[in-house]
Amino acid sequence: MDTSFFKRLESNPIIAAVNDLNNLDKAISSPCENIFLLAGNIVNLRDIVNKVRENNKAIYIHLDLIDGVSKDHWGLEYVAKNINPHGIITTKSNLIKYSQDLDIFAIQRLFVLDSLSLDTGIRNIKNTEPNAVEILPGIMPKIVKKVVLETRRPIITGGLIKDKEDVIGSLNSGAVAISTSDEKVWYM
Repeated sequence: MDTSFFKRLESNPIIAAVNDLNNLDKAISSPCENIFLLAGNIVNLRDIVNKVRENNKAIYIHLDLIDGVSKDHWGLEYVAKNINPHGIITTKSNLIKYSQDLDIFAIQRLFVLDSLSLDTGIRNIKNTEPNAVEILPGIMPKIVKKVVLETRRPIITGGLIKDKEDVIGSLNSGAVAISTSDEKVWYM
């Protein structure tokens, strides 16, 4: 398993989230060391990963958002063995468990909509033991603290992070990093 994710966060805790491939070059040239890929398809995925790697950045593919990749263990195995990203992101607990068998770094994405989704998410995190967890929306310091305390997993916050105050609030609440598609935040 690639553990460079945390090493790269030591130099910059901001992760460039690319949800539009027109912004890939901007993410690569940004000071962000880690890139979350939230767009693409089975045809262009290898070229994207290679381009990011050639520029000495780490790339984590959000499997649920890549067109043409099955959201099951076969899709994960194909990506792990043929595309070779630094890791994956998914909301699917079964893929988190299977990623451990494949020795691939896995980030479980958790959408916190209400108390039920929070409690279910914490239970899933405890059961699957992902390498890290991304919480959305990322502007809930009390919730971040709760998830950090209850799961003992590294937490990334994402979604609705728009300014320095949001970044500092997330990091002060216990998050190890923030992910954002907002280019101005990439340069903080």
